[in-house]
Amino acid sequence: MNSQSHPATKQNGPGARQVFALAWPMTLKATFLHGTVVIDGFLLSALGEEALAAMGLAAALGGIVLGLIFAFSHAMQIRTAQAFGSGDQVFLKSVLASGLAVSLSIGVIGVVLIQLGGGALINSLAPSIEVAQQAQTYLSIFCIVIFGEAIGQCIVSFFNGCSRTKLPLYGYLLSVPINVASSIVLIHGYFGLPALGIAGAAVGSAIGITVQTAFWSVLLLITDGRLRRVVGWHHGTFVRTVKRHIMFALPIAATFVSATLSTHVCALIYANMRLNDFAALTLIAPWSLLAGQIAMQWAQATGILVAQLLGKHSPEDVLDRFLSRAWKGALVAASLVAMLFAAMCLSLDYIYPNLEEETRAIIFGFLPILLIVQFPRATNAICGNTLRASGDTVYVMHVFIWAQWAFRVPAAAIFVLYLDLSAFWILSLAVWEEALKFPAFHRRLWRGDWKRSDVAA
Repeated sequence: MNSQSHPATKQNGPGARQVFALAWPMTLKATFLHGTVVIDGFLLSALGEEALAAMGLAAALGGIVLGLIFAFSHAMQIRTAQAFGSGDQVFLKSVLASGLAVSLSIGVIGVVLIQLGGGALINSLAPSIEVAQQAQTYLSIFCIVIFGEAIGQCIVSFFNGCSRTKLPLYGYLLSVPINVASSIVLIHGYFGLPALGIAGAAVGSAIGITVQTAFWSVLLLITDGRLRRVVGWHHGTFVRTVKRHIMFALPIAATFVSATLSTHVCALIYANMRLNDFAALTLIAPWSLLAGQIAMQWAQATGILVAQLLGKHSPEDVLDRFLSRAWKGALVAASLVAMLFAAMCLSLDYIYPNLEEETRAIIFGFLPILLIVQFPRATNAICGNTLRASGDTVYVMHVFIWAQWAFRVPAAAIFVLYLDLSAFWILSLAVWEEALKFPAFHRRLWRGDWKRSDVAA
């Protein structure tokens, strides 16, 4: 594709409108992705606690592999944007092939490890033999989902990096209803089909992912099938090209893996709190995940456009003007998230009528934190995604990992295990974590080295 046809190549640079055009489909896609987990849990809830426990245990093991696939696919998204901005078809083909090779390798290794050791691990963790058997059944079928996502998430990242963010959304609009409908039919055995129970939910997910991946694969052949005829590799040979891709992707993947692990460790620490405090933190987590996608996807869209501009060696004044516009948009997105949390907290009696009054009062008390944290989080995200887009991935990794493991995790342990503080003070750690990252990110960005990066190297 000729890069001269894309808005990011205009001399005055893209603006907030272009960021929004990329961000809104990515936001809806992320909502579908996280919402599917909630739907699966809802569908299985009719089978009882054993089925839910089995799904949770199997999904936790399969989720480790999927987490790695998602982490590396995010790195591929940035690398694709750099290649797309450069207009170099060899570079673009190399990113697509390298990303698929890495993702499929993770999927194959993950499935092999699950087949070899998953059963023994489930038996040691499951509370009963029945739960262990159901979890093993679910996990064996879930391996199809892993293979599908290994291919599908690479294609999604490629489309996003090429500014075609609507195409992944179409895939989710197609697959989510198929997933839900097939799961309902197979769980309960409607239309004369056998009632498979928890296995039906896994088969439904496998069907949905298979349709989704096939749909994206056809779209990829239609839009970029010409890349098969491009000769050569970006770094001379395919092996060297893959190695360079892994070197770029590893710090980004490590950042995402670290974030997931630190979150799980903190959740284990929170389990030692009073029941109402722990319940309040547990309930606010999915809200933070879903509502926060608005600002996070805006920041990711900003990073995509920055990578494209750097790929075509745009002048520094063009980069400065674009980032200024994107920054203002990020603050608007943060304001929108804050308003959503305000509406949620003011509607607690209607959303959670069966919760104890004390738990609702704790959640309402979170409101000042939820309003404040959105703004430093949004501007830090703009900095982090801009620096990643320039290839400064190791520095961004250090900022995140040190903030998580040198501050948030030990502070959570001290606040909960030794000081026995309330949930309000535990949640306030999110504000302090963003405050710690703020100078590290902003000083690096204001230095301006990112504007002179040779992203094709």
